[in-house]
Amino acid sequence: MIRVFDFLFALLGLAFGFPVLLMLALIGYFDTGSPIFRQERVGRFQKPFTLVKFRTMKVGTASVASHLASSSAITSFGNFLRRTKLDELPQLWNVLKGEMSLVGPRPGLFNQLELTEARAKRGVFDARPGITGLAQVSEIDMSTPELLAETDQKMIQSLTLGDYFKYIFMTVAGKGSGDRVKK
Repeated sequence: MIRVFDFLFALLGLAFGFPVLLMLALIGYFDTGSPIFRQERVGRFQKPFTLVKFRTMKVGTASVASHLASSSAITSFGNFLRRTKLDELPQLWNVLKGEMSLVGPRPGLFNQLELTEARAKRGVFDARPGITGLAQVSEIDMSTPELLAETDQKMIQSLTLGDYFKYIFMTVAGKGSGDRVKK
């Protein structure tokens, strides 16, 4: 049932949000010269997939978890995108393709070994990764891998349709600050 909602909301979001996506891409082009960011992430069953987002950091920034990146790499427009969570909108394409869900554990990088190990032990990779979830609205990010994996497991084991909509609503309403970036 959740996959049906994922597909429907992603399709509607991409169709009706197209003018906004186009405008953000255009502004991003003038900001960095390359508005779309693609990165290989750990997906369901630990299979790799290419996540797409709006670029928030300067081109050439090292491919590390946000909490390990320097805040000086974030552009002013990128700061706006992160604060408003608009940088996540292109991931609707990943949701439409079935690589992600709107709600699920945020996909990590393959070089985040501690997080990957902790999630593997807890069966987190049995679920599709998501744009948002319990950890995100609780302001738990990838800088605390054990707590994040534990929270992801808790969410997956108890996720109801009501929770699905609650996490989406909380994210749209601004709950959660996104991944931390060191100062």
